[in-house]
Amino acid sequence: VQLQASGGGLVQAGGSLRLSCVASGRIFSSSFMGWFRQAPGKEREFVASLKWGGGGIYYSDSVKGRFTISKDSANAKNTVYLQMNNLNPEDTGVYYCAIGPYTRGPPKSWGQGTQVTVSS
Repeated sequence: VQLQASGGGLVQAGGSLRLSCVASGRIFSSSFMGWFRQAPGKEREFVASLKWGGGGIYYSDSVKGRFTISKDSANAKNTVYLQMNNLNPEDTGVYYCAIGPYTRGPPKSWGQGTQVTVSS
């Protein structure tokens, strides 16, 4: 599976962004697709994921209530979205789309990153 992420940018604190990730190739219903992020000088961390076949959505405590993950699999679109609201400077980092067999990683495949910068 190849993953292509987009939607990053610069936003002020309190603002919103929506990230998109398009997957090409077959996705198993048991797979988990989602997002990780890496802030400067920090390790990559889990943000959110969902089970492709339905039945599970997971968030890190730091984004719960502010971020929403969703998918669109109609017409083989195979896209996962991350709606990010009420952003704060601690959300700054490179966001990576990923897919794998586990709810919170480690994933099997990574997409390229997209930069999210939140100014105070």
